[in-house]
Amino acid sequence: MKIGLYFGTYNPIHVGHLIIANHMAEYAGLDQIWMVVTPHNPLKKKATLLDDQQRLQMVFLATEDYPKIKPSDIEFKLPQPSYTVITLAHLQEKYPNHEFSLIMGEDNLKTLHKWRNYEVILENHDIYVYPRISDEPENVELKSHPKIHVIDAPIVEISSTFIRNNIKEGKNIQPLLPPKVWEYIDHNNFYKK
Repeated sequence: MKIGLYFGTYNPIHVGHLIIANHMAEYAGLDQIWMVVTPHNPLKKKATLLDDQQRLQMVFLATEDYPKIKPSDIEFKLPQPSYTVITLAHLQEKYPNHEFSLIMGEDNLKTLHKWRNYEVILENHDIYVYPRISDEPENVELKSHPKIHVIDAPIVEISSTFIRNNIKEGKNIQPLLPPKVWEYIDHNNFYKK
C-alpha cells in the first residue's frame, strides 16, 4: 500500500489541510494519506499549542468521513524532538509492506537540504509537493530530483495561526473548519485567551 505522510501540528486542522490531503489521495496515486500529528517540542515555548491528544482528536473528527485519510499519532511514541528520517525508519520497520512517501508544501521543499539526513529520505522515499505562495528562491536542483513529484494541487492560503488569532478576536471562522472540529473548539473554548 502506498501511504502519503502529511505532517503538521494541526493546531487546529482546517479545510485547507483536508483539501490538500484529499487532492493527494485522489490525484497522486497514493492509497492512503496519514495525517501525522507532530507532538509538542519540549524545547519550544508552548504558547497556543493545544495538548497532543486534543490536536489528534481534532484530526480524527476532521477525517472520519474520508476513508482514504487517517489520523496518526506515530510521533507521540518516538523520542523528542522528532526527526522525519527517524519517523520514516520506524514506520518502514513497523509496516514493511507499505511504501511511505512524504507530502509537503513547496515552502518546505526549499529548506529540505537543511533537514537531518535529507539525502537518506530522498534515496528511499518519494516526496509529493503541493504549491505554496512564497518569496523564497526555488531550489531548482531538488525540484528536478526523480523522487520529487510536484502535484498541481489547489493553492490554499489558510493558516492555523490566522484561525487562532481570529477566534481570539471573536470573529466567525466557521467556514474554515470542518463542522465537528469547530464544535469541538467552541465547546472547549480553545484559542479564546
